[in-house]
Amino acid sequence: MDRRASWLKGVLDLLVLASLTGGESYGYAIARRLDESGFGRIRGGTLYPVLNRLEEAGLVTAEYRAADKGPGRRYYVLTDEGSAVLREQGAAWMEFDASVRSVLEDGGIR
Repeated sequence: MDRRASWLKGVLDLLVLASLTGGESYGYAIARRLDESGFGRIRGGTLYPVLNRLEEAGLVTAEYRAADKGPGRRYYVLTDEGSAVLREQGAAWMEFDASVRSVLEDGGIR
């Protein structure tokens, strides 16, 4: 596993929660949004276990909807508990990020 994949694994749950703050979404749309944000292609084998884990933890709810054409989709919605976890863990991540940046900048990395 390359470093970028390892870093992403450590923050993917948080990114998925954050991607649901704008309202309900489904797996492919979440993956596309993360890709467009610069995280690269997130495969279903990576994303769906995260969504299932978040659902089991009560941080998101899911609802299956049949489609007029093609397969149906599971739509995910952030719960109140998920919003609280996002705020708490998001703040912790921002502190961690600031610490990493500080050390890197002290080392001449810009």
